[in-house]
Amino acid sequence: MIQIGKINTLVALRETSVGVFLGDDEDNDILLPNKYVPDTLRVDDPIDVFVYTDSEDRIIATTLTPKIQRNQFARLQVVSVTSVGAFLDWGLEKDLLVPYREQSRPMEVGRWYVVYLYLDHETDRLVASSRLNRFLDSEVPNLTEGQEVSLLAWEPTDLGINVIINNRYRGLVYANEVFRQVYPGDRLTGYVKTIREDNRIDVSLQKPGYENVEPNAQRILATLKDQKGFLPLNDYSEPEEIYKSLEMSKKTFKKAIGALFRERKIVIKEDGIYLA
Repeated sequence: MIQIGKINTLVALRETSVGVFLGDDEDNDILLPNKYVPDTLRVDDPIDVFVYTDSEDRIIATTLTPKIQRNQFARLQVVSVTSVGAFLDWGLEKDLLVPYREQSRPMEVGRWYVVYLYLDHETDRLVASSRLNRFLDSEVPNLTEGQEVSLLAWEPTDLGINVIINNRYRGLVYANEVFRQVYPGDRLTGYVKTIREDNRIDVSLQKPGYENVEPNAQRILATLKDQKGFLPLNDYSEPEEIYKSLEMSKKTFKKAIGALFRERKIVIKEDGIYLA
């Protein structure tokens, strides 16, 4: 079955004056226009293509790779606003429509928004929406505490940063646990911290517990070597100083230097830490 809004692996069926028709194993076919046909493509060859509707609402294929696919979230830029809605650059010749009814707030040209791409079954057109909550799963999450997950930064809040977990759930990274600059649309690796009774999910950008110490200990050693064996940081340093030098929390820093000290890899003095 040919799936609109997704990458499909199809087979070249026949060449025509306007392009090559591609097909699936259910005898469906679709046109790949000449401008997208690779010089090496021959009849019976498989090819990966993205399927969507062109400006005349015809279903066609392209070898261009879009910035978002159906049932996914991504951050895209508005290139124009018209009487029907806003249009986003998603990497294809035809821009992606966000109807006014699908805008959580009026979109502006030049600004970037995290959106969800779906197939409107009433019109059979691909459209995007910035009203993200209705596309997120609110049921009991199929996650466990400590599990590594993929994150898409969504929007800043008073508490921290809302994120989309595994393209499925809504989560929160608390502001006091963010030790790097994070922008909406950034893709990150995170770890499930807490699943609350209301099924809301708290996420950390660092591995929980001792598992987080080793990589940060290695980072401190590497930074020490770059700084000729000395860093003017210790247990009494301000959190901002530690973040500026190492991009980690003070709590993580103290755990890491404690491990390094026990392994006799560093010496801790009043003015900072030294390579042993």
